[in-house]
Amino acid sequence: MPKNNLHNNEAAALGKVAVLLGGESGEREVSIHSGEAVLAALVRQGVDAHAFDPLHQEMSKVAGFDRVFIALHGRFGEDGTVQRTLDAMRIPYTGSGVTASAVGMDKWQTKLKWAEAEVVTPAFELINEQSNFAEIEKKLGLPLFVKPANEGSSIGISKVKKSGELKAAYTLAAQADPLVIAEQYIGGGEYTVGILGELALPIVRIVPKTEFYDYEAKYKRDDTEYLCPCGLSAETEATIKQEALQAFNAIGCSGWGRVDFLMDETGQHYFLELNTSPGMTNHSLVPMAAKAAGISFDALVMTILTMTLQTKPIGQQHVG
Repeated sequence: MPKNNLHNNEAAALGKVAVLLGGESGEREVSIHSGEAVLAALVRQGVDAHAFDPLHQEMSKVAGFDRVFIALHGRFGEDGTVQRTLDAMRIPYTGSGVTASAVGMDKWQTKLKWAEAEVVTPAFELINEQSNFAEIEKKLGLPLFVKPANEGSSIGISKVKKSGELKAAYTLAAQADPLVIAEQYIGGGEYTVGILGELALPIVRIVPKTEFYDYEAKYKRDDTEYLCPCGLSAETEATIKQEALQAFNAIGCSGWGRVDFLMDETGQHYFLELNTSPGMTNHSLVPMAAKAAGISFDALVMTILTMTLQTKPIGQQHVG
């Protein structure tokens, strides 16, 4: 029986739904957990939903579904590739369209777009094997972060604390992606803003017990603290939430997502990166923020999926 007051005709209007999960990126394990949680929520509400793992099933078989909930993370799920495939098949899907997904996945392109829109972001340098690592360490200061431009879940990220360590950090990051960024360290706190349609959800502050909010802190440890309320003043939170929506829109995103930011010791905030297919696990930040706003996990999942009922011509950005 459908739950949470979802009427039979509302579930029926969504038709047969594929929940894309797993895939072949470095975030496969997380994606499986996200997809399983989303699938369970849809089934609880009477939706005809089914798991679909592109690693084991041909994407052509998605043609048998009416719409898709994308619970893939990383490459193929967030970089515009699967979105382009679904556009070609004329199947509505959750989240941003092809271009916004591709830009949002690429930290370098995101920074360039944000610079154009005057969104404040930490200073950075694109680095390669021929870079003058000593000069970059001096320019950005120590400590600094090194990260692959096209990976999520903190895969391949290093914190460089001592002079001479940048080259080794570059080598590690380059194993995940040939495009590597060295980025200014901002040390006053890590935060995130979930985006749901035109709504910026309550800000969550992240307090890891590790060196920084790495893969282990995100998914493996139970001692990472998540503070919501986040501790910022109401005025500051309102300002940052509005700017987060602007940062989201500057990339051309739609539907839902997450914008991460840092605070320095003086209270200045810097937008860090954007996630167009956020996690939906029991450690995930968007469900946490939604709960603080009075939105249950099931209602969150259904809200994201029903956005796909707002149709646009193929080739334009999807809403939802």
